[in-house]
Amino acid sequence: MLKQKLNWGVAGCGRFAENAFIPTLRLLKRNVVVSLFSNSKERAIELSKKFGIASAFSDYDEFLSSGVNCVYISSANSHHYEQVIKAAKAGKNILCEKPLSLNSSQAEEMIKVCEDNGVKLAVSYVYRFHPLIRKAKELIGNEYIGKLVSINLNFNIDMVPGNNFRFNKELSGGGALRDLGTHMIDLLRFFGGEIKSIEGSVDNVVYKSDVDDFAAAIVHFEKGGYGYFNVSYNNKKAFNRVEILGNKGAISIEKYIGNQPAKLTILHEGETKKSFRKRANNLLYLLKSVQQSFLRNEQPLATGYDGLINMKLMEELESKCQRKES
Repeated sequence: MLKQKLNWGVAGCGRFAENAFIPTLRLLKRNVVVSLFSNSKERAIELSKKFGIASAFSDYDEFLSSGVNCVYISSANSHHYEQVIKAAKAGKNILCEKPLSLNSSQAEEMIKVCEDNGVKLAVSYVYRFHPLIRKAKELIGNEYIGKLVSINLNFNIDMVPGNNFRFNKELSGGGALRDLGTHMIDLLRFFGGEIKSIEGSVDNVVYKSDVDDFAAAIVHFEKGGYGYFNVSYNNKKAFNRVEILGNKGAISIEKYIGNQPAKLTILHEGETKKSFRKRANNLLYLLKSVQQSFLRNEQPLATGYDGLINMKLMEELESKCQRKES
């Protein structure tokens, strides 16, 4: 019998869980957060009081036994491995933040444990859920712009090194590439299919810290055509757009990051320019999709396998950059 309601547990009580995940989940019916986990019991209690959530724990095993049937893992990247495996063995469906793990070996084991225990593992690649992103994929798929030539993606923000776990390599695994680049690799695969090679640079251009503040790469798709992305922690103003070229036309998407009016523009041979605007909460669209997959016992749109493939590509890029430096 299918579950008719999702009782969520949230593991990790950081700002994103507080300001985005919990408020967004409340917009959906048949979903409720019933339990919180944090290594800091005080922090878990603080958020439980703020949102009227029944239970708060600093013991993960007690948290998993508190009436939850699915878990959102929003903790530091280094905790994903243990928390996913324990949740899977407890029979809970899982939505895990990106990147899935610290390395591909961990990701492979996490996927296997989820499969062995019959639970679904989704990864929070929110940008592939934006309606204009999905429209662009449709236009690529039906060859409206002809043969795919290239895809160009940018995701640049300013994040000054500080106490955020992302600047601790043991906790995060890396900087801009692991945090933002994983989204761009996911979108490249979403648009262009699987990637057969990746080359590029991972560097510290402005901010010197334990993790990179810049990464850029060019990829070659198995089906032909190329993709490029650049990501950074060091830019206070950036366009952050999608540009897709085919031999018969082009597509651009502006302002698809964040809950703001995005714009899709289409250029096509022999036609006038077309533009469409859409404000979309990427996280809300993702949660609607995850809700459907969990309730219907179907594979999520962004799976653990996506997290694994994206991790392997990031590792390959990092490895090549390290060899260049040595």
